[in-house]
Amino acid sequence: MASRRKGRILAFQALYSWDAVSPGEPSVSPDLLDFSWLEKVPDKEMSDFSRLLVVGTIENSNAVDAMIRSHLKNWDFSRLNRVDLAVLRMSTYTLMFQDEVPPSIVIDEAIGISKEFGTDDSYRFINGVLDSIRKTLQSEKAGSGSPE
Repeated sequence: MASRRKGRILAFQALYSWDAVSPGEPSVSPDLLDFSWLEKVPDKEMSDFSRLLVVGTIENSNAVDAMIRSHLKNWDFSRLNRVDLAVLRMSTYTLMFQDEVPPSIVIDEAIGISKEFGTDDSYRFINGVLDSIRKTLQSEKAGSGSPE
């Protein structure tokens, strides 16, 4: 499990970099995905997991960003700091497209990453937004006739 946590941190860092270097670009540079910018390149399992999160988030960035925007209360999307945005994007992608990952794990990991890399209040903000997204997605699944 520790390797998944490190993989999420790696994906968060790559998404942060992507947003800083090429915001809004629907693709990602191969350099970013080979993790050569790290002092020590991670093992294959961690690299593959991180790459999946980064590529999935970027490929679905329009839907992910729309979901985040719709759950911001009294906050403008353009005012989000890059750390919070990277954590929210990665976590929202996981909530929306990776049903095999329990939402509680996604939110707990996002809170942990935001405590480590964000501002003092980031984790509260991220928890609130992601919990709201989780509730919306659960409600949509229940409404579509999916078995619970």
